[in-house]
Amino acid sequence: MSSENEIDTGPDAEDMFSALVGDDIEPLGSKGASHLAKPASVTPGVLQRRKSAQQEQRKEGNFLDPVTVIAQVDPYEYLEFCRPGVQHGVYKNLRMGKYDIQSRLDLHRHTVEQARVALWGFVEDCQKHGVRCALVTHGKGEGREQPARLKSCVNHWLRQFDQVLAFHSAQKQHGGAGSTYILIKKNSMARLSTSEKLAQARRPKS
Repeated sequence: MSSENEIDTGPDAEDMFSALVGDDIEPLGSKGASHLAKPASVTPGVLQRRKSAQQEQRKEGNFLDPVTVIAQVDPYEYLEFCRPGVQHGVYKNLRMGKYDIQSRLDLHRHTVEQARVALWGFVEDCQKHGVRCALVTHGKGEGREQPARLKSCVNHWLRQFDQVLAFHSAQKQHGGAGSTYILIKKNSMARLSTSEKLAQARRPKS
């Protein structure tokens, strides 16, 4: 993603951010391919069965609560959450929209169950590929029979991810109360890379 709108948060804030969520970023998407001993015919039926199998596989590991236990929020309420240990400056920069958005998920036109599956996979993929800051667009749902239904679900579900260090409703240019910034915890590989870089930077120069 282009960094033309990136705001310099200073070396201290950047170090805190790197220590929390890592440095390396890779594009989202699957890697590798299965080897086929012989060419296989791919029909629409085969593709649909593959898609259904992938969805079922994801649902089996999905720990997010069903909608029946989720408290409703107001359509215009600003969401906010921050785990203990996250520096105040890092959280402030997140809620002010000062970090580059490295991945986005749009939940418009999703059912609650579709959103549940999509968000679960999205957060898993973000951490796997080193995404530090992401944006989820859920809408406000104002004027509907059940206002802010998806927004309420996202507010509840994001708290269930150990990978999510913090989240906050977005700035106006990114969707305002209809979207949410997410701060993602770095994965083990990113932590190792960050530790090595910090150790190298602290070594005395010969």
